[in-house]
Amino acid sequence: MEKPRIKVDAVSVKPVNNSKSRRRFLKMGGLAMAGSGLLLYGCSNDDDVNNPEPMPGEIFDLGSGDVGILNYAYALEQLEAAFYTNVLDGSYWAGATAEEKLILEDLYDHEVIHREFFKAAINANAEASQVLPELEFDFSSVNFADRDSVLATARVLEDTGVAAYNGAGRLLQTPDFLVIAGKIVSVEARHAAAIRSIYLENDTAFAGDDIIDSNGLDLAKDPQTILSEVGATGFVVTPFTANNLPQ
Repeated sequence: MEKPRIKVDAVSVKPVNNSKSRRRFLKMGGLAMAGSGLLLYGCSNDDDVNNPEPMPGEIFDLGSGDVGILNYAYALEQLEAAFYTNVLDGSYWAGATAEEKLILEDLYDHEVIHREFFKAAINANAEASQVLPELEFDFSSVNFADRDSVLATARVLEDTGVAAYNGAGRLLQTPDFLVIAGKIVSVEARHAAAIRSIYLENDTAFAGDDIIDSNGLDLAKDPQTILSEVGATGFVVTPFTANNLPQ
């Protein structure tokens, strides 16, 4: 999708003192991954055995081993990319502050890159039939004309993404995939902090107690917990199962 080009006339934007620093904060983890030149090595033959081709009409299962975890991440990135596509197409975008537009546009760019990266990674390491199809989403519960509705949803999705990568990292067997996941979760954490900094009034909300544990670390949740929470949002229309993910 081509990003909308919006001409804004006579919109008064209140200057934000730290907007430039937040912009740099996001860019630290920005688009460098697209040209990182990371090589993806094939998964073991066991993955091919444990990820059989689905029968026609059968509900897709994410699979097992590293392929299953990559599909899991791909599903989450599809969700986030679809959400921010709707944000940039929504009427809230036209009236957002300059800082909010810069951050949300960056997040859109990053999530689209992450989505396409995982699609390519799985295609390079599995049969086409083992790649999660493009999912359909229903964001009718989100009011894309309302700032609170958009930013509250963004906060949930970004916090969920960080916890998901942290929880799934230990399940990866291929070192190169673990390195990639580590880089992406650092970007997702910047997203979460940026959204919290523009949406929540508390100056320390970017690292709030609800997302940081007693050791000062981001929360980590296993795939089953994350998929249950995502399912509860009602955003994902296309059914799929996760019966064979490593635990």
